[in-house]
Amino acid sequence: MNRRILGPFVGAGIAAIVTGAIADSRQPGPSLTNVPAANPKAAGYAPAPQLSPELRQSMVAQGSMPLENPEGIVGWYGYENDAPSPDNAALPQMVPGTRAAQTEAQKTEPDKNTYLVLNDQKGPDPKYDYGTHFLFQGHELAARNAAGKHLGYFTRINLDADTMHRVTLMATQDVAGTPIETIDGSTWDPFAQRLLFTTESANAPTYAATATFPSEVEDVSGALGRGGYEGIQNDSDGNLWIVEDIGGPNKQGTTARQPNSFVYRYVPARPGDLHNGKLQALQVLNDAGQPVTFESQAALCAPDQVALRTFGKTFETRWVTVHDTAVQGNAPFNANVAAKAAHATPFKRPENGVFRPGTAFREFFFDETGDTNATSPENGSACAAGGWTSIFKVAQRDPSADQGRISLFFEGSMAVAGLDNVQFLSRDLLLGVEDAGDTLHTQRNALDSGFVFDVTVDYSDPRNQPTRWLAEGRDPSATIDSLNGGFGKNDGDNEITGVHVSDGDPSVRGILGGKVPNVFHDGWRWFWSQQHGENPAWEILPAARRGDGQGGGRD
Repeated sequence: MNRRILGPFVGAGIAAIVTGAIADSRQPGPSLTNVPAANPKAAGYAPAPQLSPELRQSMVAQGSMPLENPEGIVGWYGYENDAPSPDNAALPQMVPGTRAAQTEAQKTEPDKNTYLVLNDQKGPDPKYDYGTHFLFQGHELAARNAAGKHLGYFTRINLDADTMHRVTLMATQDVAGTPIETIDGSTWDPFAQRLLFTTESANAPTYAATATFPSEVEDVSGALGRGGYEGIQNDSDGNLWIVEDIGGPNKQGTTARQPNSFVYRYVPARPGDLHNGKLQALQVLNDAGQPVTFESQAALCAPDQVALRTFGKTFETRWVTVHDTAVQGNAPFNANVAAKAAHATPFKRPENGVFRPGTAFREFFFDETGDTNATSPENGSACAAGGWTSIFKVAQRDPSADQGRISLFFEGSMAVAGLDNVQFLSRDLLLGVEDAGDTLHTQRNALDSGFVFDVTVDYSDPRNQPTRWLAEGRDPSATIDSLNGGFGKNDGDNEITGVHVSDGDPSVRGILGGKVPNVFHDGWRWFWSQQHGENPAWEILPAARRGDGQGGGRD
């Protein structure tokens, strides 16, 4: 294993950039008007997205946009050319049904976004000035090569660049020459000076990559492990908090799924060390002081499971070590199996977690997507056990503490279900976006929505509901995929993912949760990705001011 790339890196573009003063901790965040309803789902219907009237959005990239440096079938931001056009084999068939060909090219599903402001970044064109504002993302799907390996990759959207230089292919293989697996989550680790990518698979690596072009990508799962990792986030002590998404077995022939995914904390031997350290998993203790485990939540409406998802109850937590490189070495390992063996507490597909700004990394919020099926008895028909969705709050005296407390912050419903990404918009406003899936979309006749939750509000009172800031639409490509099962390789309805609010500061001071966001001001920007279909990436902006035809702009 080549470990040299994980040493301190002080090359071009990684010097800290402070894009503006820290926002006042009293900054309440934008006031947004509720979008009255989600867009309906109907065969052949491709509605436009609806935003709160205080907002507008601008596309920063689209799936059909060519990469400035194509490599093999990897030549477009959101497509691979595994199904060539019958007119020109050099071009992918992005729309099915042309002539006799009832197929379409593989859509790569750009996923989580990581925004960084960096100096002196280079690209394939040595004479081009790529600017300073960049949006990085991994791609969740890919075609396979002859050996059965995914042809995964990650990209950089050059926000200051023209369309010919807008999207750069950063890497398709790791430093060992192995093709990159498909990627889900991402973050920037300022201690290691690396982008970190998760693959949502216990059979695939966890990656660390340089932000420079061409990127050097390394498998670091000998220390961080392999699991259904999705969300990944630093804290101020250099620890990494990782949220896992692995669906569990069905319970008693129903659509309720057994909690099977863990929340992890990687504690490096020193901040930035991605080869030596301990992987821990969160353990919740029930009212009797016993761990809530995979086994204790096996029964339908299991008491441990229901109690943990009951408003007003608080439970003690502790971190249990599931792997220590000093003891077990650096071979890649299955974190999910290790967490079960250590009697850590699994949840119903938690997908993302974030620290609340202004709390010195003492409050961590994470969501669980749930069963994404209206027929699940754990939605609340027989018991409220996280079937719709949940958001939890973990509180500790400091981010490295061994103990803490967990409580339910929000419990979902038919109207708010399948939450995936979460991100703080201000100190008190938490964005949560749905990935309910085609089945639940059909059952409730509603596509996905994005919501704003106020963490100071008591959501146990049913009169209190989050504000819908986005009723996602469905582009024609996703509409066709939904009707045709994605032609065997692509997804259906559009999904909201990659919601991201950041000022791009790459220093330790810029870790998400360290500053209170002041969106649209002081360099703070807001992005999201409309995954599946045509795969556009969007920037959210303030609505245009009347009379000038221009947006509110960023101060």
